[in-house]
Amino acid sequence: MKAFLFAIGQVVVNIFRRIGRFGIFSAQLISRLGGARLTQIIQQIHYIGNYSLLIIAVSGLFVGFVLGLQGYYVLVTYGSEQALGVMVALSLVRELGPVVAALLFAGRAGTALTAEIGLMRAGEQLVAMEMMGVDPMRRVLAPRFIAVFISMPILATIFSAVGILGAWFVGVGMIGTDNGAFWSQMQSAVDIWSDIGNGTIKSIVFGVAVALIALFHGYCARPTPEGVSRATTSTVVISSLMVLGLDFIMTAWMFTVV
Repeated sequence: MKAFLFAIGQVVVNIFRRIGRFGIFSAQLISRLGGARLTQIIQQIHYIGNYSLLIIAVSGLFVGFVLGLQGYYVLVTYGSEQALGVMVALSLVRELGPVVAALLFAGRAGTALTAEIGLMRAGEQLVAMEMMGVDPMRRVLAPRFIAVFISMPILATIFSAVGILGAWFVGVGMIGTDNGAFWSQMQSAVDIWSDIGNGTIKSIVFGVAVALIALFHGYCARPTPEGVSRATTSTVVISSLMVLGLDFIMTAWMFTVV
């Protein structure tokens, strides 16, 4: 019994120790953002954002296809198929756009960041920078964090826009819903601040969370192939859970009517 309680206590202590290290790391990284170079930020935006664009756009298109198809069959039961555009737009802009884009981004760019920084740790490149008086957080991590901060809301917007076009193709082009009603009701129902603005805030928060988690696991990875592999896996799992948890909290805060 004592051994069991000791093991549980050890796990709890390790979890809180890890959370403390993450908090210290996040504070140190954010305090060094001002020293990031513009050329490095642009390079990382191209590497992180542009290379994630294809999977984001294709996924958004097929999500739009499914929303248009399933939404029509649900709405036609109540004689409200003209509201298909409203349903698709609100679903994508409020929830699916930021959340699914963040999950895909964590799987694509988050793992790439963790693996890249972890390999630099394993190859002692970060230690070499410190020996030469170069701050690796300011030189390596800060540009990548800012690039994720900029790229994530843009990718989420592209996901939502492509998804709406996919739903229009299915609902109007294939099924035959009225084109004017699809767009006019969407324009009248979607608010630029309460819907699009809150969705953008969500995507920014998700981007910050994914960036901090990915860079932390890469920076603190054990300098072995197995350590880098575990860090990459942890990035995907923890980032996905964090995105879903933050989505619930922010949705309850933004859209709950008191």
